Amino acid sequence: MAKHVVAAAADLPPGGRKLVTVKGRDIAIFNVAGELFALQNRCPHRGGSLCQGRLTALVESSEPGEYAFSRAGEILRCPWHGWEFDIRTGKSWCAPDLVKTRSYAVSIESGEVVAVEADDYRLEKFPVSVEQDYVVLDMPDSLR
Repeated sequence: MAKHVVAAAADLPPGGRKLVTVKGRDIAIFNVAGELFALQNRCPHRGGSLCQGRLTALVESSEPGEYAFSRAGEILRCPWHGWEFDIRTGKSWCAPDLVKTRSYAVSIESGEVVAVEADDYRLEKFPVSVEQDYVVLDMPDSLR
């Protein structure tokens, strides 16, 4: 699994989002209440930019007129046609076994870790000093 430094952690505060390109793939990274999620930026329906989508809650109903809201900020709605995806898995809310967008592992790594393990990350190497933490995306080797 190749790791790619895609942003400084300070550039992606809670509630933030960032579109990055890694190995020719556009990937949307979201910070939902301090937890990071990364999804392919393309809606499988018609190719809408998921990074521009609205994060909303899960709305469920046990009977007409009764609604329950849960999982605030974890349902991503495509801005083009409203298709909804679980931000944790990339699966479509309506047809989770049939439709999904690819999800990626993403984490915040200490600057010291990035500097020490530089061979595991895809980046140019220069002498550096560590001043902050970084957002790191794990991409399967098969996608390189």
